[in-house]
Order: sequence, then C-alpha cells, then structure tokens
Amino acid sequence: MVLAASSVISHNRTINSLAFPLPKRRNIAVNHHQHHSKVYLHSFPRLHDVYQCSNSKTFNPSCLAKTAVSDVQLHNPNPTTATAAAANAWSEFARNVSGEWDGFGADFSIEGSPIELPESVVPEAYRDWEVKVYDWQTQCPTLAEPGEKVMTYKTIKLLPTVGCEADAATRYSMDERNIVGVDNKVSAFAYQASGCYTAIWPVADNGTHELWELEHCLINPRDKESRVRIIQVVRVDGTKLVLQNIRVFCEQWYGPFRNGDQLGGCAIRDSAFAPTATTKASDIIGEWQGPNAVATFDGSGDIFLQELKDNGSLKSIRDESNLILLPKQLWCAIKESGGETCSEVGWLFDQGCAITSRCSFSSEGKLKEVSVARETTVSEDVYHQMI
Repeated sequence: MVLAASSVISHNRTINSLAFPLPKRRNIAVNHHQHHSKVYLHSFPRLHDVYQCSNSKTFNPSCLAKTAVSDVQLHNPNPTTATAAAANAWSEFARNVSGEWDGFGADFSIEGSPIELPESVVPEAYRDWEVKVYDWQTQCPTLAEPGEKVMTYKTIKLLPTVGCEADAATRYSMDERNIVGVDNKVSAFAYQASGCYTAIWPVADNGTHELWELEHCLINPRDKESRVRIIQVVRVDGTKLVLQNIRVFCEQWYGPFRNGDQLGGCAIRDSAFAPTATTKASDIIGEWQGPNAVATFDGSGDIFLQELKDNGSLKSIRDESNLILLPKQLWCAIKESGGETCSEVGWLFDQGCAITSRCSFSSEGKLKEVSVARETTVSEDVYHQMI
C-alpha cells in the first residue's frame, strides 16, 4: 500500500483551460508516493484562432449535431511550440485531476430512477426503521503524472454506516483504472487542462454482448474542488449502443493524493443525493451557446489519448427527446440519427449555465469525436440573430 516516490506534483489546482479559464486556488506543494434530447450544434471558429477558410458547407458530425462550419486549414505550428503546449496542457490537467476526491455515488435506471443498495450491505438499524438506502459513500484517489501521460485512480465504495461511524467505514469494493502504461484498459481518453475528461472503458461482456462504460468527468467551472462523474453503461449490439444503466458520483476535493488512506468521514462536505429531486426539464431545454473544446479520433484505436482543444463557439438547441433527468442538476441522453449515435451528459451548475460532455460514434460504432462545452442559455432574439 505504500507508494514509491515518483514525482512532486504541485497542487495549486489552478485551471487554465484551453476552452475557458477558471478561477485559481491556493498553492500547495506536496510529495506524492505512487502505488500505483434532440440537440442541434453549430460551431463557429473564433476570429483570433489561426485558421485559413476556403469555403463553407454544412455537414453532420454526429447524430446530435447539425453543424454549420467552414472548411478550415490549420496553419502548421512550430513543432517545438506545439509539443510544449501539449506537455503544458497535460501537466495542468495532472495538477487539477490529482488528489483525494470523496463523496457519494449511486446507480440509476435508464428512466432515471435511483436503485437501492443490496439489502445485505444496509445496516440493520436502517432496515428496522424501513429506511431505503441508495447511496454509497465513496473515495476516488487519483494520480496523474505531470511529466508522463500516465494516470491511475480507484473508485472505492464504503459500506453504509449509521451516524458518524462513517469515520471508521469499511471498504466494500475497489475498482482500479489505469490510463496508459502496461495496465492500460481505456480504449479512448480525452482530457482538458481544467481536469475534465471523458473515457471509454470496454468492460467484461455479459456472455452475449460487449459492455462499454462512457465516463464523463466534469469540473464545476466556478468551484474547481467540486466535480461529477457520470458513467453511461451501454451494451454494444452490433453497431448500436443501448443504454443499460447510469452511475453518478458527486465528489469534492479533500487534498493531495494519499491513495485513499484518509477518509473525509463526517467532515465530508456533501450528502447522499440519489432520492432527491431531479433536474427540471424546463431548465435544460431551449437554445444554448458557449466555448467548445474537441478531440477527434480516427476509429483505429492506435491513438487513444487526445487533448480537448479549443474549437470556437458552440450553439445548440435541446429538447426533451430521450432526456434522462437526474438529481444534483444533472442529465444525460443517448440519441441516434442517420445511423450515428451520440451520448451526452450535462451539469447545470448555475441557473442558465451548464457544462456538457458529448461522445459521437459513427454508423460503424467507432468513436469519432469527444467534446466538452461550457454553455449558457440564449435569448430568443439573440438566437435568431445567430442563425
């Protein structure tokens, strides 16, 4: 359990996203020991970006998007500068994603209903009081190496306890994930300097169909010590992705990486959320716009680690079609259009302000694109001017 010293990571937790900047937090230097639903999107390159436009046309990059864009040719940057920028982006991501993330997690049906924990893990006192328990208390110690594009984290579920016995909670399960390295299990990973990431995890099949986990990790743009992870578990049915269930983790940053050795316990800043009120559809549907960061994939799987890079401004229209409303101002959806499939998750972190993550798959079931956008609602007058 003791980790070999591998690097010194500065946990100043500053966020300098290529898509949109976030406020900064105090500097903390520590030594780490490593043990290891219908949506239309319109994208417009920013005027100050280094693009050379040749002509305009309309294309459909995903089943959720009908995007009006211009054919663009990116000027070849200085290779040394580009390499340094990529290294800096990963280093910033490593600082912002690493640490002890504690909170609560719960499973939901495809209708968005919370799923009770197994009776065998619920304390007798709760059963006697006929109290239903839906949430696990969780830990997610995460370590990304700033000098190497390697990352590992554990999702630890703790047995439910009564009262402040949480300070002496017992581990129920631990799921360790590795990105890059000899133990890599991820098939695609897109990251942003802010600490947001999206990962595609092939998991053991059920005997008939392969299962994938589409993991979307979103950092609160106004509080970089708060994040959510929404995992869409999908069954691969030929070239179709069929949603099976949803997992949600709401987490707070409690300090530098300690490999899960210290638990927030009763000092935890959050509470169980699964049975609480779901997001209002009226707060989500409508016109949205905002800066968008994109990572593209060729479907071969040869290059599975990509940075989410600024792609100008996104414009979208969202309705209730296939929308799954979740607690904590969260939602998700999986849509099909023209043979393509798109998954979307979103977090309404303030009224009229959301951060979203999308995965677009081709008609062959290959990942084409991952995007993360910070969106704000658009008034009807402004929207009609934009189109």
